[in-house]
Order: sequence, then structure tokens, then C-alpha cells
Amino acid sequence: MFKLSKYERILVVVFLLTLPLINPWVRGDGVGYYAFARALLIEHHLNFEKDWLAANESFRMGRTDAAGRILPEAYTSTGHLDNHFAIGPAVLWSPFLLVTHIVVLAYDSLGGHVAADGYSRPYITTMAVTTALYGCLALWISFRLARKYVSERWAFLATIGVWFASSLPVYMYFNPSWSHAQAAFVVALFMWYWDATRGVRTWAQWACLGLIGGLMLDVYYMNVVLLLLPLLESLYGYWRALQRTSSESFGRLIAKNLVFSGALFAAFFPTLITKKIVYGSYLTLGYEHLWSWTPLALINVCISADHGLFSWTPILLLSVVGLFFVQRYDRILGTYLVIVFAAFLYVIGSYADWDGLSSFGNRFFVSLTPVFILGLAALFDSFARAWDERRAGVFASCITTALIVWNLGLIFQWGTHLIPTRGPISWREACYNQVTVVPVRVGGALKAYLTGRKELMRHIEDEDVKQLKARQAEGME
Repeated sequence: MFKLSKYERILVVVFLLTLPLINPWVRGDGVGYYAFARALLIEHHLNFEKDWLAANESFRMGRTDAAGRILPEAYTSTGHLDNHFAIGPAVLWSPFLLVTHIVVLAYDSLGGHVAADGYSRPYITTMAVTTALYGCLALWISFRLARKYVSERWAFLATIGVWFASSLPVYMYFNPSWSHAQAAFVVALFMWYWDATRGVRTWAQWACLGLIGGLMLDVYYMNVVLLLLPLLESLYGYWRALQRTSSESFGRLIAKNLVFSGALFAAFFPTLITKKIVYGSYLTLGYEHLWSWTPLALINVCISADHGLFSWTPILLLSVVGLFFVQRYDRILGTYLVIVFAAFLYVIGSYADWDGLSSFGNRFFVSLTPVFILGLAALFDSFARAWDERRAGVFASCITTALIVWNLGLIFQWGTHLIPTRGPISWREACYNQVTVVPVRVGGALKAYLTGRKELMRHIEDEDVKQLKARQAEGME
């Protein structure tokens, strides 16, 4: 019988207590992600015009004219709207949205009056709750992976730290229609299964790993970097086979890799089909013009005031340092994870919009949530090895608590536009706000968020539109 440990039960309780924070709205990039689920479920095709016209104003800017008509340049050569977002989040939402749709239809048939259009409250709430659930599963799987190598105590503290001191809570609760919480989930599942079967993987397990890998790419294309794990493992296996130090032959490993690749391709097929329909080509993802492959922004990605990874979410610097300590428990695993992080950093540094535009911190790295949790847990365990358990616990807990408080305050500033949502921020202003403004305003804002959220979200959207128009005006001068 499956039984949760004490720390796992605490994680469940914390998740349930945070559920009131979910924010049922579709906004920004989320319009494109959710459009796949809504259009296929309700209209059974990939015509996204209703989704574009029903979107928030900041999303419509640049996509519609003054009369509210979609601009001609928003269409592709196939006559479809240029929806370059991934279909994977819709795949993960769809089972839950389908049940919701059936319930709404049954309710309406009995005399109810809820619009069965994918936009009404039941659908959006289902999407938001499902996103939070996937975020929770990502954390739980990451916790179980970390506790395989370090004490459960440190795995738990690292999980709580990354949960509330990184960019994850913004995309797990506040912007649930975006893809990042789901990306963290599929990466966690992929890493956990890869690690659990490493070294003894059967033919069926290679196929299963490939299916998970394909889904991982469906959800977020940049997750392709995580395929380095089976690639590096296989290259090491080939080297051992050539050295005749492996029980598995060179040819047998090639055959298993082909099984993995076939399963991955099969699971990635929904993306290929949708790209063929939208763009007329299986190989057009819609992001090609944004890549230079010259990583000119590596330093900025890490420490820039414009959504730098470590400057905005400093707990992740501790996590990356901790990756080098993972080698104490498993040298190969630790080495692979350092390579994965470096490769992911290279990819983001080569991306034209490396700052994530309207992003809290560098949102792209939310995918690496399990990597960060394992690294942070290893760092905390190294404290315990260097000192006694009690001193290490106090020190690690104080650091984690301080970084959580800082992060939640910065999220408040970002969400309420005390600091710009786009472009660089003033750290002097942000620090001043943390001490003098946030403590005064946070109580009233939290009350408004819990009791008058619709009006608060309208205000936030209006502020975002003002900032966008101001930035556009500056660019024209």
C-alpha cells in the first residue's frame, strides 16, 4: 500500500492551503496555450480567431487594429493565426476540461445557464486548478528524487525553498494559463523515470522514457535540453561497450536508442501535426527568427536587472552551487546535471527574448525545478556534513526563510506594478519598496486578491497596458 511520509503529508497540506491563491484567468502567452485546448474541445478545429478577439488588451495590441479586427499579418500562409505556442499544456489540461465540458452540458440540459464555450468560469477555474496540481506534482516528484540521495529533511527544505523563492509560484498560481508549471512537471517526471531506470532500463522502459520525453517537448520546446540525460548516458554506454566493460553490446544499445527515438517521435506527433496545419510545415515551430545561436546574453541571463535568473531569484544560485555537491552521492548524475544546466543557459542566452519580456525572474528556467531542488538539497546536506545537524538545520532554514520572504515581496511588487513588469528594474527602488511599501500594502492587496480579484485583475491589466504604451512611445521618439 502506498503511504506518504511525514514530509510528503506536509507538502500536501501546504498545497491545499495555497489553493485559494489560484487565479482563474487567461492572459498573455496563456491565450495561445489555452486556445489549443478551447478551440479543439469546443469547435473541433484550429481556428483561434475567437481566442485572439477575446484576449486581454495587452495581448491584442499589435495583433488587432483600432476597430478590433485581426491584422492580416497575424495570419500564416495556411490562413491560420500565427499561434506559435506549444500544444502540450492543452494536452495536459484536456482530460479535466473534457469532464468540465460534459458537466456544463449536462447542467445546461437541466435548465442551467452556463456558457459551454470554454471561456466561462467552470472552464477557466478547471484550467487554473489543474495547473496548480501539475505544479504540486512537479514539486512532489522532485522531492522524491532528491530524498533518494540526501536526507528527507534536506529534500523537504529544498522543495519548500524552490517552491516559494523561485519564479514557480507566479506560473503555478498567478498566471496558470502559461506553460511553465506544466513544463516543470514533465521535466520532473522525465528526470525521475530516467534516474529510476538508469543502468537497468528494459526495452519497454526505453519506450516509456521516449513517450515521456516526447510529451516533455510538446509542453515546452526548450525542454529538448533535458534529452542530454539519455544522450550522455548512451554515449557512456557506447564507450563502455567498446572497452568491453559493459554487459550490454554496442548493437543492443543502438537498438534500444532507436526504440526510445521512435517513442519520442510518436509522442511529439501532436506538435508536428499542429505545426503542419498552422504553418504548412512540420518543422516550423514559429520561433526560428528569434535564435542566433551566439550566446551574447549569458551574463545578462544570470545577473541582469532585466529578469536575471540569480539577481531576481537568488536561491537558484545556491541550487546551482549545490549541483557540484551532487557528485558526492553520484558522480555521473552530478556531472550530467551541471552539463544540462550549462546547456540550458546557453540556449536561453542565444534567444532574442532571453529576458522573457513580461516575466517574473527568468521564467524559462522554471523547467529546471527538479534540477534546482536536487542541487539545493545537496547543498543543505553538505552543511550538515561540515557542521552538526542542528546548526546546519538552523542555518539552512534561516537562509530559506529569508529568501522566501524576499521573493514573495518581489512578486508582490511585480504583480502590482511597483516595479516594471518588462525591462530592467531599479534595485535601489525595489529594496526601498521591500522595506517601506510592501509591508504597508500587502494586507490590503491580499484581501482584494481573495475577495475582489476580478476588479484587481482589471486594474493590473490596465497598468500593464499603460506601461506597454509608454514603452512604445519611448521607442518612437
